[in-house]
Amino acid sequence: MGERGRIFLSKEVVQKRSHALQRREDIAGYCFMLPSLIFFIGFVVIPMVICIWLSLTDSNMHTQGGGNFIGLKNFIDLFKDEVFLDALWNTFVIVFVSVPTVTAFSLWVSSAIYKLKMPVLSAFRCIFYLPVVIGSVAVTVVWKWIFDNYTGILNSVLKTTGTIDANINWLGDEKYALWCIILILFTTSVGQPIVLYVSALGNVDASLVEAAQVDGATDLQAFWKIKWPQIMPTTLYILVITTINSFQCFALIQLLTQGGSGTQTVMYYIYYTAFKLTEQSGHFGYANAMGVVLAIFIGILSAVQMRLAKEK
Repeated sequence: MGERGRIFLSKEVVQKRSHALQRREDIAGYCFMLPSLIFFIGFVVIPMVICIWLSLTDSNMHTQGGGNFIGLKNFIDLFKDEVFLDALWNTFVIVFVSVPTVTAFSLWVSSAIYKLKMPVLSAFRCIFYLPVVIGSVAVTVVWKWIFDNYTGILNSVLKTTGTIDANINWLGDEKYALWCIILILFTTSVGQPIVLYVSALGNVDASLVEAAQVDGATDLQAFWKIKWPQIMPTTLYILVITTINSFQCFALIQLLTQGGSGTQTVMYYIYYTAFKLTEQSGHFGYANAMGVVLAIFIGILSAVQMRLAKEK
């Protein structure tokens, strides 16, 4: 066998070994992904399929086997249900107020603190992230004490300063209750976006900003033309996550108002319909139809946000 033949065989052996190594790496990768895939299928995909199926039935606590198939009747009845429409309106108010305010406030705070020295920066991170670490239940208990009609600190301060003459029932009056919920949701939602924005702004190429400032760009121009495009992926993530969290507002409603005083949201109405309604004995089909509608709205709004962010 000549030299050329040996070279050809050696190349063929190397290729076979490389293919075998690549195959082993692929198998190892799939094995590592398998637990997550099983979890995703078992706790996301299958429940979603069951939810969609039950939304097409009259299933309740007393039916066995998933109830009777009734087609789109639950969805048709939903948009004739004034309680659901009011809950949907409240949900949209929460989303369209909280999402831009959380995003704008987080970006403003992050822009002000991301250049600080590490000990001070870490202190600010802890302060803003503390409500997230503590948990929504503990934070809600504190806010419930602040808004209490008789012993709340807010009424005490406002009466002391002469702003109000009599106590205000913040969580019992329809004029204030929903806005109090939005305020509490705001305080529990800004922690993670601030941490993410601080990290994203810290990774912006400082040389580009300095070059723009040397060329006469203002701080606003440098931010809009250089920093903003580089932090766009972070902004997109924050918008989507904040939107989902706002649509799924439930714990605050359950702990503070139980859906009263004009604060009922779609998430709370789903819970109330599925487990609380005695007349309908827990109308699972109707509640699942609401869940499907809510998921569609979340998907549409998230897709619109992603499209607008990419265009910019």
